[in-house]
Amino acid sequence: MHELGIIIEVVKTVEDFAKKNGVTKIDKLVLQIGEIATIIPKYVEEVYPCAVDGTFMQDTKLEIEILPANAICKKCNKVFNVVANKNICPACGSDDREIVSGKEFMIKEIVAC
Repeated sequence: MHELGIIIEVVKTVEDFAKKNGVTKIDKLVLQIGEIATIIPKYVEEVYPCAVDGTFMQDTKLEIEILPANAICKKCNKVFNVVANKNICPACGSDDREIVSGKEFMIKEIVAC
């Protein structure tokens, strides 16, 4: 489970941002995780309390937004969700596609009080 190490780094990044900007309390942290990212949202939620324990973020709420895994078909140029369509273009049936989204992991928003 590599999520703990990743979330510890996110906490450090947010703390650095807060210090540089004079923020003393953060109400909510919003993360975006792609539908086919190597980071599992459920695990992020589980390890988050441990990562923020003892920091000024320990009362910060975590919100996770899941970004869809989309691809563009190289045969017909249709954009489709690869998970819902099992990697097959619903328009032409081709499996020749290029992933355009869904692998992301980023801090979307830091809501200060």
